[in-house]
Amino acid sequence: MEWYEQARAAERVRDWDTAIALVSARAECYSADSHAHDSHLWHMRLLVSAERFTQLTELALTDVHARRRLNRSLHERGMDAALRHRAEGGDSGALYHLVNLLCETGRLQEARAAVQDLGPENDYAQQLVADFRTPTRGARQPLACFSASRRDA
Repeated sequence: MEWYEQARAAERVRDWDTAIALVSARAECYSADSHAHDSHLWHMRLLVSAERFTQLTELALTDVHARRRLNRSLHERGMDAALRHRAEGGDSGALYHLVNLLCETGRLQEARAAVQDLGPENDYAQQLVADFRTPTRGARQPLACFSASRRDA
């Protein structure tokens, strides 16, 4: 059985230690080898599945894929305090996820306050709040930075 078949099997049974060890050994961020880069993205997904947020947070300091995956995972889990903490540290992606989360959960005033506190000069964050439409006025369109084509980035 090839390593990737072993990793897939381990992932299916939630044996995160085995899956992560097999995949991370072949993972390389921005590698010229597309298989190594794909393994890197897979590794980031596995860390989220295993809920290894401490490890993902450490990697996010230098790895854009870890940072994106971490911020999206925090958003999906409704962890606004963690996103706020990351945004306070200068992570603009975390700010965008925080604003979106607050808007999606009907906390538009909190979203506006977050932008004023954390990114008053950030035009994109300002636009996220301005563009948000409540369900009574129509559903918000997905943002380009969070579109399906970027979900695995």
